[in-house]
Amino acid sequence: MLKAFKFRLYPSAPQADFLVRSFGCVRKVYNLMLNDRIEAYKKHQETGEPIKLPTPAQYKKEYPFLKEVDSLALCNAQLHLKAAYNHFFRHPSSGFPKWKSRKHPVQSYTTNNQNGTIAIVAGRYLKLPKMEPVRIKLHRQLQGQIKSATISRTATGKYFVSILCETKVEAKALTGSVIGMDLGVTSFAAFSDGTKVQNPKHLMKTADRLSKAQRKLSRRALQAQKEGRLLAGSRNYQKQRILVAKLHEKIANQRNDFQNKLSTELVNNHDVICVETLNVTGLVRNHRIARSLHDVAWSAFLSKLTYKAEWYGKQVIRVGRWFPSSQLCSTCGHREGKKELHIREWSCPSCGTTHDRDVNASRNIRTEGLRLLNGTA
Repeated sequence: MLKAFKFRLYPSAPQADFLVRSFGCVRKVYNLMLNDRIEAYKKHQETGEPIKLPTPAQYKKEYPFLKEVDSLALCNAQLHLKAAYNHFFRHPSSGFPKWKSRKHPVQSYTTNNQNGTIAIVAGRYLKLPKMEPVRIKLHRQLQGQIKSATISRTATGKYFVSILCETKVEAKALTGSVIGMDLGVTSFAAFSDGTKVQNPKHLMKTADRLSKAQRKLSRRALQAQKEGRLLAGSRNYQKQRILVAKLHEKIANQRNDFQNKLSTELVNNHDVICVETLNVTGLVRNHRIARSLHDVAWSAFLSKLTYKAEWYGKQVIRVGRWFPSSQLCSTCGHREGKKELHIREWSCPSCGTTHDRDVNASRNIRTEGLRLLNGTA
């Protein structure tokens, strides 16, 4: 099983310069290959000539500086482009592969471990191809054999490495528990056992500070424009840009920490977790709740929950998106019909049971999940 371990890196000035050049070379190769693929396809359409896909090695004669960086990083750029094309062919709505921009706030490259080219040295340094060992904050031990490493720089200028290892993960002890979960905005999740987890609202709590910081950033950009200075050379603009990026980073870290803790707790305590398949794309079109939906980040949470369940021998059962979880009485099965979002409680006209909307939905999701698990009609 493959498992990633993420750590903070502290490169020296020369090492940071090498990493920046590596990001640039990988980006250059990716864009060259994308352009050549597009041109080769056009030529194929016109002449019927077979499409010949380029390789990174072909560009080194024309661009000698590519020889200065890790060749495996350039090869991985080719693999990433291939993956982007495959994703486009499977899901056309996701869009055609896009050019890599040097202005993107996050830059990264991936390299592979070949005969120990990636290794931890003396518990304090990370050995990487073509550079001196980089200082690393090793807050936990790696498990298994190192396969690859992805080095990245965030919008705030911090460097990280994600080390992919092949390891064995022991299954968690079975608890015999099956739980249904209904994701929401007011409560992040309601469960079939009657409990709820409140929405921490990380973005909303920082919204005022973020809005003020972004307005100040806009003023700094306008001032630099009036003075005829490039934003890259405006010290005040760059300081404010980093401040805004730090606020976004803080929100993302808080959200990630919350989701990791909750998903781990669910996998530890339950063998089967039943969830609803959500149409997030359709929901965000509602401008009234779009910001709240981006804040809760359901898709990211379900992704964490799914891979952790796979690691530890548990199951996540996804109920169909058209299943009427909010319309059914979980006690007698009576179908009441659609309800407006502001209705948080309702009473079943058939059996008289009063329901909390979200808890009732989670109980119906649990029932439907068990039906799907057992394969019953």
